[in-house]
Amino acid sequence: MILVSFGTRPEFIKIKPILDEFDKEGMSYRTICIAQHTTLLDELSDLKLPVDDHGDNRLDSIVTSVLNNDNIFGDIKYVMVQGDTTAAMSMALAAFHRKIPVIHIEAGLRTFDMDNPYPEESNRKIISSIASYHMCPTKVDKLNLIVEGIKPERIYHTGNTSIDNLKDIETSVNNEVLVTLHRRENHDNMEEWFRSVEKLAQETFYDFVFPMHPNPNVQKYKGVFDSVSVCEPLPFDQMKQRLADCKAVITDSGGIQEECNWFNKVCFVCREVTERKSDNSVMCQSPEDLLINFRNLEQYKGESPCHFGDGFAAEKIVDAIKNI
Repeated sequence: MILVSFGTRPEFIKIKPILDEFDKEGMSYRTICIAQHTTLLDELSDLKLPVDDHGDNRLDSIVTSVLNNDNIFGDIKYVMVQGDTTAAMSMALAAFHRKIPVIHIEAGLRTFDMDNPYPEESNRKIISSIASYHMCPTKVDKLNLIVEGIKPERIYHTGNTSIDNLKDIETSVNNEVLVTLHRRENHDNMEEWFRSVEKLAQETFYDFVFPMHPNPNVQKYKGVFDSVSVCEPLPFDQMKQRLADCKAVITDSGGIQEECNWFNKVCFVCREVTERKSDNSVMCQSPEDLLINFRNLEQYKGESPCHFGDGFAAEKIVDAIKNI
């Protein structure tokens, strides 16, 4: 029995192709939701582990809520975690404490900067150090693990399951610029990022649309917008079609960078550094960089093949698991 853990909606989206492949192969698994995003993941798992906010530090609360839950591991042979959230790191640590092998999906990503992204860079390094099997999206991710001393026979180059969800979608180009900004490292200057987006919306002829994350540190600045259309987070099917059809994207999301690469959309990445480099990404380390770079939008053309997979990562991951 494989225990498949997730704690956020992006994690579930990336795990879902693997679950579908498990079902096709008749493999036994159980899902558990560590309720890090309580409003976005209702009724998607077999088990639910609530996060009990014991104090003021949310990250501490996630870790302590996951540990000391022996009842969920009784018949578990492997634990699968996806990505780099604190929920994923905590579940991997709990499995490690019980000597249950950990399968890490989306392994090996690195910025080599512990503050960017925070705390994800430290989370994925911790998971890599205790995981038994590593499913890497790219050859660079695999090389990162080899350099860190992980045995090559435990590392698999599979592509990223995010691309599996996109392979049958037709693309077009309309007048829309899709915006998503929410990351913890941008919270201190989120208002400045928003003001730059608003300025671009005012001075250009594009239609700016912002499906806004529910985090209060993001929501409290939505009054900045007048020329930007702000809406609730979109269902995944709608969001991926909007990505497929838009003119360009402004984001600090890792997953959306991958999706833009598949759809060949210019992606303005509002971060200090990214672990998902592609020819489609335009790095914007400050709100001022975003203004300068976006004004040159027509100069950017990402025409390289997708770096993050061919749409069959889940099949490769399941084949690897069947043979471990």
